[in-house]
Amino acid sequence: MELTINHLYKIYDNGHQALRDINLTIGEGMFGLLGPNGAGKSTLMRILVTLQAASSGEVMVDGYSLSKHRKEIRQMIGYLPQDFRFFPKLKSWEFLDYAASLAGLKNKKERRAEVDRLLHQVGLIHVRDRFANKLSGGMKRRLGIAQALIGNPRLIIVDEPTTGLDPEERIRFRNILSHLSNNGVIIILSTHIVADISSTCRSMALLDEGEVHYQGSPDEFVNRAKGMVWHADVGFDELKTIKEKYPVITTILR
Repeated sequence: MELTINHLYKIYDNGHQALRDINLTIGEGMFGLLGPNGAGKSTLMRILVTLQAASSGEVMVDGYSLSKHRKEIRQMIGYLPQDFRFFPKLKSWEFLDYAASLAGLKNKKERRAEVDRLLHQVGLIHVRDRFANKLSGGMKRRLGIAQALIGNPRLIIVDEPTTGLDPEERIRFRNILSHLSNNGVIIILSTHIVADISSTCRSMALLDEGEVHYQGSPDEFVNRAKGMVWHADVGFDELKTIKEKYPVITTILR
């Protein structure tokens, strides 16, 4: 299983160039797409899941062309968007049951068994009868990944999944994704949170202003910063002088 992106561009009608000559090769396992807000990550995700068309370029998923085999590729994909919402009148299991029926699972008995399997997998079986919109933020994200796993997709794309989660839920969610990545699938984790990438991903890319500025391992990425990033204990007067000469990432008052 391999995803390749060749010379991908996205230019909107107003002239804004969201993506510029994107070239990536992504294999099985966890792949991190790191970048600040507005870097073009969500645009790239929407193109990969066939919700948006590229202006030019080619995407190949396991030998299938995105421009020619959209139906086949859609059947391979599980997607958790950044702004994921539920039907307020449906319980957790009812929401997954509805999503599974849309995915083509017509047999009611088989569908219910699949729903319970997914709830077990993401640790939500104990709240299967709770209304989805009454779940905590972390539980909602886990229910979101459960719907993305319907049909055993081979390519799973999650967009900013840990934003707003407390540290415990963030770790729990990362562990779920890490476990899934050992099953011969590609998981693309799009985020602006460095810890989400460094703790789970074997390879990554840095996207900024619509361009790829780095692709490789997180460790190699950190090594590139050696000799260019420093830590110093300084007084207030010195801090003012340093800020005038250098970009200061973080300050901590002691």
